[in-house]
Amino acid sequence: MDAKTAIFYIFALVTVFAASRVITARNPVHSVLFLVLTFVSAPAIGLLLQAEFLAIVLVLVYVGAVMVLFLFVVMMLDIDMAQMRHGFWKTLPVALLVGTVMVIELSLVPWVQFGLVKSSNVPALPPNYSNTAA
Repeated sequence: MDAKTAIFYIFALVTVFAASRVITARNPVHSVLFLVLTFVSAPAIGLLLQAEFLAIVLVLVYVGAVMVLFLFVVMMLDIDMAQMRHGFWKTLPVALLVGTVMVIELSLVPWVQFGLVKSSNVPALPPNYSNTAA
């Protein structure tokens, strides 16, 4: 495994961990901070894929503007956690179904990438190709 692949896996693990903590954190402020970590580590994967413009736009727009607004609103609101948890067990089956469908769809991506599923033939990019310059 080369260094680029190892860095990809590290950022992928951080992104998945932070995204899972967004929905499992008990404190809403902690949840928003984990969302910031997710929004920072996902563009890092974009940089590895040579999508520099997309990565910097994600950082500027989401972390720089949207997340500051989210954090401000969450900190200013008085959130009643008991009220938010009301009705959790009624919606759990639908949430599990949607989550299962999403996991199946996302698990198909590596299968297509590594040739386990036949996909369309996409031409290879030149060695010094830059997405930003194009």
